[in-house]
Amino acid sequence: MMRNLLFGSIFFIGLLSHGQQVCFLGIGGHDNETIAEVFQLNEQQLENLKNWSAELKFRNEIFELRAENLLKTHAQSSPEDLMKMSYDYRGFIDSIKANMRLLDKRMLSTFNTQQYNLYVQLCNSIYRSPIYTSRSVNEK
Repeated sequence: MMRNLLFGSIFFIGLLSHGQQVCFLGIGGHDNETIAEVFQLNEQQLENLKNWSAELKFRNEIFELRAENLLKTHAQSSPEDLMKMSYDYRGFIDSIKANMRLLDKRMLSTFNTQQYNLYVQLCNSIYRSPIYTSRSVNEK
């Protein structure tokens, strides 16, 4: 529990440190039910959300473990070692964010025009950059 709180705090602070941030949909987190409710997902989208959330957790688990191990092993390190560790840690965080973006983009590609426009509107209201995706293959 404490480990997840520490990692979550560090991850959240890292996300806040950028300029105009990406507007993550947030699949795989604690907000799947909110996503389903707000965007009124259909049965196929709900199934995709469930599957892709599991995939995201699987993809990111190795990076989370590596980041945790890095923090444990460098608690009392020299400034030079801490600098190197910070670059390694940043790489892990960047990989996690890339996975989040990939799976969010995949989910967004299943949205109909009304759902996607709502997503863009919500992103704009909090001054975040929406993830753009081609949805034309899903529109009939």
